[in-house]
Amino acid sequence: MQIPLNEFEQIIEEPILKRGLSYFKSGAVLDFLEIAKEEYEAVVSGTENYMVQLKIKNNTITEYYCDCPYDLGPVCKHILAAIFYLKQDELHLNEPKLKKVRKEKTTSVAQQIKELLKTISHKELVEFVLENSKKDKKFTNVFLASFGHLSQTQSKEFYQNQIHSILKTAAGRDGWIGWSDMKYVVNTTQPFLENANKFLANTNYENVFFISTALLEEMTEAFQFGDDSNGDLGYFIEMAMELLSKLAQEKLPDTLKQEIFEYCISSFNQKIFEGWDWHLGMLDLAVDLIKEESDANIILDCLETVSGKYEIEEAQSLKLDLLRRFKEEAEVEKYINRHISNSEIRKKEIEIAFKNENFKRVIELAIDGIKQDEQDKPGLVKVWYNWMLKVAQSQKDTPRIIEYSRFLFINNFYPEQDYYQILKYTIASDRWNDFLEDLIKELSTKKRWSDDELIRKIYITEQSWDRLFLLLKQNCSLESIKNNEAYLSTDYKSELIQMYSKRLIAYVDKYVGRNHYQTACTYLRRMKKLGGNEEVNNLIALFIKQYPQRKALLDELSRV
Repeated sequence: MQIPLNEFEQIIEEPILKRGLSYFKSGAVLDFLEIAKEEYEAVVSGTENYMVQLKIKNNTITEYYCDCPYDLGPVCKHILAAIFYLKQDELHLNEPKLKKVRKEKTTSVAQQIKELLKTISHKELVEFVLENSKKDKKFTNVFLASFGHLSQTQSKEFYQNQIHSILKTAAGRDGWIGWSDMKYVVNTTQPFLENANKFLANTNYENVFFISTALLEEMTEAFQFGDDSNGDLGYFIEMAMELLSKLAQEKLPDTLKQEIFEYCISSFNQKIFEGWDWHLGMLDLAVDLIKEESDANIILDCLETVSGKYEIEEAQSLKLDLLRRFKEEAEVEKYINRHISNSEIRKKEIEIAFKNENFKRVIELAIDGIKQDEQDKPGLVKVWYNWMLKVAQSQKDTPRIIEYSRFLFINNFYPEQDYYQILKYTIASDRWNDFLEDLIKELSTKKRWSDDELIRKIYITEQSWDRLFLLLKQNCSLESIKNNEAYLSTDYKSELIQMYSKRLIAYVDKYVGRNHYQTACTYLRRMKKLGGNEEVNNLIALFIKQYPQRKALLDELSRV
């Protein structure tokens, strides 16, 4: 994201903002250089010294970087410390060590390296690389990842060995790639993807195949000895599969197309990726590489060996696609009828029937789906009802539009269409209020949280603020007050302030810890915005009197 300098305190999350300010005030910004117009480099002290870079255009930070391992959000505390340093005069902050942004008197690190490269001889550079390759495995891995694509002896094994070395180096002596080690894996492996995309653009398809398959195999294996809580290994697998998919769409030489097809089949048969989505994905990829019916038969034979409930259903859908392409219509029809209980096949058949305006077929399949799935798969029941609604809409069948929309509004919390608006548009205006009252009455008897939300939606849509306020009183929590504040603040400002006050007293009494105190203070600020300054001051005085030992609470209250 971009960070406007005059609004950064409003758009950055408060915890990170506070940490950044604390770092700045403690003198963690050790150096701050303007290396070019509106480009800055800072050294910020943390667990170690970190390099922060900022680029600014039109008083907005357009690019920012820190080499710390933080990845729980877009901006770390070191970047915030540098921003506070940059804005210290405008914010009237007293930074303890450095007083001004100083213009760089010497060249930046990058500029120094550029100057040195002009003077170092080719022989000296070669010796330096060779010497450091002997001493530093990480240096070797980075070098090969960056320049290995220039080698004349490339193969899948060539890339696989390099990626394997990166992973083993990251694993270290204990054989486990920890969360912090993954950053090295990502940074060192990323060049393989970059080079593969260059190969793809330059029609060097064979090397794309080599890199993709090497990444797939090594990253799949790495799940056994790596912490993938950030999804880094999964990212490389996803990108490798995407590259292979793009490759399959290109006009490949027949020999390479056959090689990729055989790899897909052999990797499936050898179960290299068994247990992962891309195991069956290999056959899906092979479908795009089919040259003749004999290839389709090979895939069909593989699909017959698939086990596992969900895998079998996915395989059935893939098999149907192949049958449509290569087999007689009678065989296709027979297969569909035998496997229509597969929801994906049913969906596909409904889509085809609807597109061909075979509405009778759509209704038959949808009703059958409802009967089959109403006990165990209520989510699918809504899918089938939605198709019946689409048919009713196409046929302008008003009674059924109302029937299906009403059912879907009540029972579908993640709607595919706006069923409420469909109902309002369809039902005559003189009948609308009576219809709504019946709907609200039915929802009120169910006593489900989702039904209360639907009633709330009705009141908001119809702007029934009195009834919304009564609903809030029945289920009044700090969160629900906040969620309804925008709709009720005009007519019920004082009541909302009193609601906040009563529940904040109970909240602070019950919960202990800075996070809870920060939450309480957030609601105090909301009370202030509603005009409850006196009530807020009274609450702060009450909390200070009742909880003088809670230093973190007193600290947070001082910021309100």
